[in-house]
Amino acid sequence: MSAPPGNWEGQSTSRPLLFNGQYYSWWKNRMRDHIIREDYELWDIVTDGPLATLKINVEGVEVPKTRSNCTVEDLKKWEKNDKAKKWLVKRSRGTLLYSQYENFAMKEGETIQEMYTRFTTLTNELKSLRRIIPKEDRVEKILTRVLPITWESKITVI
Repeated sequence: MSAPPGNWEGQSTSRPLLFNGQYYSWWKNRMRDHIIREDYELWDIVTDGPLATLKINVEGVEVPKTRSNCTVEDLKKWEKNDKAKKWLVKRSRGTLLYSQYENFAMKEGETIQEMYTRFTTLTNELKSLRRIIPKEDRVEKILTRVLPITWESKITVI
């Protein structure tokens, strides 16, 4: 398993790292460790699927229990399943938004204000998922990669 050289994003113990397409084995192990730190049973749910709450009906076939038939243990299983699902959805949302941030570009015919509003909305959504992008990085991105070539002289002055 090769690890990325130097300082790597995601050294935080409270926030998982983003997979950037390289060092998959290293990333996979780090993600497994992160999920297990959250809750050991979450890893089982992620790898094996949701915890089952089944009962046997009159024909002798296993069917899902209704809420009224659930025990306290069954309700805890439902809670764990929901926690795992929420974690995965939140993680997927963060990955999607970060991908949009990385590929962000000014649309043709879009004003600077419209572009900046879209950019701010995107970075605020990332922030709400605890994926904070430093102000310096946001400014650099707009100045060097988002604004069209017609803005080159203004960028140079700035």
